[in-house]
Amino acid sequence: MNELELYKEKTFDDIKHINEFGVEYWEARELMPLLEYSKWENFHKVIKRAMVACETSNHNVSGHFPEVRKPIVGGNGNIQNVIDYKLSRYACYLVVQNANPKKKSVALGQTYFAIQTRKQEISEKEYSQLTEDEKRFYQRNLTKKGNYSLNKAAKNAGVKNFDKFHNAGYKGLYNGETADDIAKRKKLRYREDILDNMGSDELIANLFRISQTEQKLKRENVKDEGKANDVHYEVGSKVRNTIKELGGTMPEDLPTPRKSLKELEKENKNKLLD
Repeated sequence: MNELELYKEKTFDDIKHINEFGVEYWEARELMPLLEYSKWENFHKVIKRAMVACETSNHNVSGHFPEVRKPIVGGNGNIQNVIDYKLSRYACYLVVQNANPKKKSVALGQTYFAIQTRKQEISEKEYSQLTEDEKRFYQRNLTKKGNYSLNKAAKNAGVKNFDKFHNAGYKGLYNGETADDIAKRKKLRYREDILDNMGSDELIANLFRISQTEQKLKRENVKDEGKANDVHYEVGSKVRNTIKELGGTMPEDLPTPRKSLKELEKENKNKLLD
């Protein structure tokens, strides 16, 4: 594994978040120490320079650098709201371009975000033109990454029985159904992955459940397995209620694709061999 791959695994990907639309973002205050900045005042100047570069390039600054307020505990124990930013990949790219290049982490970050920003630009531009099966592959990849991050957050929260933890989320989203219940309803074979047998809309609903659970576990600093399960169920239920309020189709009522992603992968490989 080369230095960039190692750095990617240990840093930038570890603090990545995914919002309800499946879009990745980074929180500026989490990115700051990774770029070896210890004072927000100094890092904020870097962000401001990045914003100018964004505007000069005719990009929407508020879209790439949305400002948010983040509660933190001060030295005297009082909670205060401080400025933070939800940075897009492009925003991160501009931030590292405007950071101190003498810092090794900044140099690595410049390479990492330059490569990844280009990949994301292509994905976002072409997404609307993808077929339903291609959208399924795209969203499934995001859920894999999301579940990887969620499992780490759950482990830190004290979770040991991961089947029970994940079933809590499914029960909330699917009106009491466990993973096994979903598999039976979809008439899947034993141990066949239910996520590989979902359409893009159903995958997006699950991605929202996954990302919001991870963030809530971290935000509330959960350290109890029972509480973690309750959080997952609660988030799943709220995602379900949101779908209902918007007049959407309940996850269990969405059609199961005719072919699983594993079957499609196998067919594509066979075509390449022909």
